[in-house]
Formats: sequence, C-alpha cells, structure tokens
Amino acid sequence: MIQAKNIHKYYGDLHVLKGVDLNIKKGEIVSIVGASGAGKTTLLQIIGTLDEIEKNTSSELVINEVSITQLGEKALAKFRNEHIGFIFQFHQLLPEFTALENVCIPAFIFGKSQLEAETRAKELLDFLGLSHRYNHKPNELSGGEQQRVAVARALINNPSLIFADEPSGNLDSESAENLHNLFFKLRDEFGQTFIIVTHNEELADMADRKLTMVDGKIIG
Repeated sequence: MIQAKNIHKYYGDLHVLKGVDLNIKKGEIVSIVGASGAGKTTLLQIIGTLDEIEKNTSSELVINEVSITQLGEKALAKFRNEHIGFIFQFHQLLPEFTALENVCIPAFIFGKSQLEAETRAKELLDFLGLSHRYNHKPNELSGGEQQRVAVARALINNPSLIFADEPSGNLDSESAENLHNLFFKLRDEFGQTFIIVTHNEELADMADRKLTMVDGKIIG
C-alpha cells in the first residue's frame, strides 16, 4: 500500500525528516505519535503527496504501486483526488456551503455529475448519522458534526487511503471517542487504510500499529 524509503525533508537549514523508512499494508490503521516538532505532520504531508520529497536523494515513495516521485504536477493532483482522503484537526469546511455541498466538492473535482455526487454524499452523511443536516452550514453544526462532515468529504471519492492529522484535537472527549470508533467502523465497512497523527494516546493505542517519531526519525 505505502512504501517509503529514506525520506528526507529540509526547510532552509532545518533538517526535519532524516531518512524515514515506512511500510504500511492495505487495511491497516497506523498511528504516528511524538513530541511537537518531531516531524509527524511533515511526514504525513509528504506521504499524502501534499509536500515534496527532497530531490537529489535516494528517497522513494510508492503508493498503490505508483511511484509518486515520477508523477508530474497534474498527474499527482489527479492521483491525490482519486486515491487519498484527508481529515484535519480543523474541519476546513467552506462556511458559505451546506454540509451536502461541502461533501460534494471533491467529487465535482473528480468529474462526477451533480446527481452522482449528491447521491453518494447523502449515503455517507446518512451512514455518519447526519441525514438531518444536509442543508445546514458549518456554523449551524456542532464540532463533532462538523468533523463528521469532513470525514464524509474525505470518503466521497472512495479513496483507499485516509490521512488524518490530529483529527480529534479540536473535539470534546465524547465527540473524540465517537470519531475514534468511527475510523475502525469505516475500516471494517470499506477496507480503507488509515494513517493518523495524534497526541491522543487512547486513539494511538487503539491502532493496529503505533509508530513513534523522535527528531525526524521513526524509532518504533
């Protein structure tokens, strides 16, 4: 599913990732933990194709048997839209659109018709217990509801990979627990692979594997 080898990343003179190796199997839920500044989010952004690996190194990144470093900008954007979903700490919903419209946006980018996108979006919102919230805008939703809408948006194109960066960091304890359980339900229902960066030890310990980052390297 994911094979990352010797991943390096610099920001100016700051060496953030120092030769990270990572192998993740299809259907796994993997958590990544570590202190602030250890490189967790940078690693997530690189394996999520949002940031570039350092050039002039022997780094490799293969996702679903596709060599990411060989893709041009347009091909990479297409690959990301088709294969990867993102869930962030702050839901990143567009305030002027309803829950249904927010969920549909990646499907429209994918090229799906309005009918096809809305049908799938409603299926996901129903699955997530939000059938009564289709036409509500983000400011009319609770924090937990906003994050579930963001989850539906991440799932709309049936991606094989879901990357989550502190997904429950902005939620109360009950909503966080519900979100954590939802990830495992989604994996069991749809077979997706989850890579989750989190400071929440309870969520981290629930994962199939917990990886710890220290000073730009994975140590366990």
